Amino acid sequence: MTCLLLLVPLGCATFAVEFIGQVVEVIDGNTLTYLHDGDREHIRLYGIDCPELAQEYGKEARQAAANWALGKTITVKAWGLDKYGHTVGIVILPDGTNLNHELVSAGLAWWDRRFPNETRLAELEAEARAARRGLWAGVDPIPPWEFRERPKSRGSASSEQGMLTL
Repeated sequence: MTCLLLLVPLGCATFAVEFIGQVVEVIDGNTLTYLHDGDREHIRLYGIDCPELAQEYGKEARQAAANWALGKTITVKAWGLDKYGHTVGIVILPDGTNLNHELVSAGLAWWDRRFPNETRLAELEAEARAARRGLWAGVDPIPPWEFRERPKSRGSASSEQGMLTL
């Protein structure tokens, strides 16, 4: 079941649908594949942006997401669809932990500023920065939205971008 909402950053999430599925693949730190009603679906984690795989901490973000979620039955609080038709939402792990929050708190994701009312994500990012956790240990980490705008060089890390699967 795919929710048919358009993703428009309004700042404050209103969840349209909540459902359960099993994570079968971690594409990158903020994109997972899960089984829902027998179908494979992608979820993009709401309100955050992890480093790209070719960036510093990109592989660490993917591995952390896999450690927390791969093979687990999750609750998805769906907010809408992104421009690729993927569900955008919050992932709640079996123990009640919010995966989106955990990645930001660990210093493995930025709070996405397109969601200015997401104050908890802003607080978690500020705490991770102050503690110099993860990507914040670096001098001047490059946000993934800026990294994606840079010209791509030949021989990039595409061969290293394999997904983590069950």
